[in-house]
Amino acid sequence: LFPSSSEGTMMDNRFATALVIACVLSLISTIYMAASIGTDFWYEYHTLSPAENVSEAGRSIWDEFVSEEADEKTYTDALFRCNGTVGLWRRCITVPKNSHWYSPPEPDMTTNCISFSLSDQFMEKYVEPGNHNSGTDLNRTYLWRLQFLLPFVSLGLMCFGALIGLCACACRSLYPAIATGVLHFLAGLCTLGLVGCYVAGIELLHKKLPLPDDVRGEFGWSFCLACVSAPLQFMAAALFIWAARTNRKEFTLLKAYRVA
Repeated sequence: LFPSSSEGTMMDNRFATALVIACVLSLISTIYMAASIGTDFWYEYHTLSPAENVSEAGRSIWDEFVSEEADEKTYTDALFRCNGTVGLWRRCITVPKNSHWYSPPEPDMTTNCISFSLSDQFMEKYVEPGNHNSGTDLNRTYLWRLQFLLPFVSLGLMCFGALIGLCACACRSLYPAIATGVLHFLAGLCTLGLVGCYVAGIELLHKKLPLPDDVRGEFGWSFCLACVSAPLQFMAAALFIWAARTNRKEFTLLKAYRVA
């Protein structure tokens, strides 16, 4: 008994649909992941009166914020006081556009950012932020390093999976799609690990440096993009693996029917 041509066409269309959906999910998750890495809104601080806070300290806040000697406590205090936002690569604060001695009642505000250097990404975190003599906080140190490395590992795995998918198309075989699915699954684990590391790092930091009473902190939309990217990667992985394995089984059964 052989499957009819209509059944074979239906089977091929089913696999093609699964692969198309998986590719779309993979593309969306890649875009979301790249956007979250490149933007500065992983965590946001909202101050009730940022203009007053800045006018009290004047230009010194910005000078300390951008200084190469600025430690974790220095720039975190500036983030608290000046509606700061933090990304994986940069930190930003909102300051008056003009720094003259005369400050109008409602000064024009602008957002200025400074990038974390590569050495900053791998710098040790201290038990007491800003106090180099307090010893190394291993938990926060490795959480910070992982949150820097994991998104690039995730993107690399998805790109490598896409390359294998292109090779599978060139070979006209669905079987290599299993490797693509496995790589997307590992990428999803990396993204999930990134989200977990970031949340844990923020919570540990705020235990060391509690938020002032007039400051509210919340996770931003860049963080949300990473959170959405992880399930998309898992769904794409499931579709890739399902299509490849099911097609392989049915192809094996078809060969067995023909031999019989």
